[in-house]
Amino acid sequence: YDLVIQIAIVRPGPIQGDMVHPYLNRRNGKEEVIYPSEAVKDVLERTLGVPIFQEQVMQLAMVAAGFSGGEADQLRRAMAAWKRKAGLESYREKLVKGMLKRGYEEEFAEQLFKQIKGFGDYGFPESHAASFALIAYVSSWLKLYHPAAFCCALLNSQPMGFYPPAQLINDARYHGVNILPVDINKSFYESTLEFDSGFERLYSPCEQTMDPMLRIGFRQVKGISDVGALAIVEARQAGKFQTIQELVFRSGINKKDLESLAAADALQELSGDRHRAFWQASGVDARCLDRNTSQENAGLTAQMNFYSDLHFAEIDFGVDVLLPVVNEGQNIVADYGSTGFTLRRHPIALFRNHLNSYQVSPASYLTAIDNEARAKVIGLVTCRQSPMTASGVTFITLEDESGFVNVVVWPKTEERLRFIVRKAMLMGVVGKVQKSDGVIHLIAQELVDLSHWLGSMELSSRNFT
Repeated sequence: YDLVIQIAIVRPGPIQGDMVHPYLNRRNGKEEVIYPSEAVKDVLERTLGVPIFQEQVMQLAMVAAGFSGGEADQLRRAMAAWKRKAGLESYREKLVKGMLKRGYEEEFAEQLFKQIKGFGDYGFPESHAASFALIAYVSSWLKLYHPAAFCCALLNSQPMGFYPPAQLINDARYHGVNILPVDINKSFYESTLEFDSGFERLYSPCEQTMDPMLRIGFRQVKGISDVGALAIVEARQAGKFQTIQELVFRSGINKKDLESLAAADALQELSGDRHRAFWQASGVDARCLDRNTSQENAGLTAQMNFYSDLHFAEIDFGVDVLLPVVNEGQNIVADYGSTGFTLRRHPIALFRNHLNSYQVSPASYLTAIDNEARAKVIGLVTCRQSPMTASGVTFITLEDESGFVNVVVWPKTEERLRFIVRKAMLMGVVGKVQKSDGVIHLIAQELVDLSHWLGSMELSSRNFT
């Protein structure tokens, strides 16, 4: 039931109606719960004296202000027509007078009407909140006991929800899930679960002793076609690919799909690092065998520049000498470019020694910093929110190698630094630590756009470590 209330109370209506803090204070024992009458107690006891659901407002209008059932339903309809807020004003006099007549204080009557007006900005019926709460409970249970399966299902359901794949994967890794990269000989179109036994199978709750690993699927690779990804899986049923040219001949993927796989570092088992994979992929003629090509014309269109012979892979042209070695920074940048996430070190980890010399704190260290103390953080921007109900306040989530930082940007700061707030991909923040009930925020005082640092990673990761 806590979830039911949580879902209903974090809505524009209850927020505008000033219901959140009174409920939390009473829930945490900081404020006494007082009911003006037994009738009101019967309606509001389960929500600690705060009307959170639409049904409670209707019941209060009946028991405290003398509304009939029909009048209470008309009030509900007026609350639902949130675009016509003025329609609620016609009920104000009847509500207040009815409650005063029955011995309630004017302050209580005015507060109730304020809360009713808040519902005009979108409040939940209890049944609606309960339905969402059931989904939230089941999802939380799955995430706790089967985190790999839960993350896998979310990745395979993209695009959806609030969080991109990068955040889902980082959260799963933080909770102990072993994430495996895209692999030409092991990945399927969707992300899958793998076990130590070395074969894929459906995850069963009965297998409590086996912690599955999550293998990223081809669909997370930017640029690869569905046809190409499925063709690879189909061709692989005859056995693993040994070389890139064998991959092309057997699956019939086109050059764009091959280059997308090389960019995602999915061809390591066949070619080594990204540079070598691209070098080999560049030898594939764009007119190579395509899945849509008819069997009769296959011999004409399967023209391979350099790769006309499957024994080509056995020839060593010294590419390890000719091609530069891909450094860590280049790999990380390429990971984000090809899949939107990395399974290597977090980008901020490359700069940490440099940041330490300027007293820039990791996200995890904010718990050790005193309330109201000043702190500096740097992180990738993973979320920006400017809710209409927040009176111009912007909320930004930053991510570094140790966790997340919740940044609050007040309107005056946002107005002064609007471009950084809205556009920065890598952001530095100087602000004041604010702690309340175990929740930590950083109130931004100064912001700096450090997005250009991401480009510098490609030059040399050694410069920053």
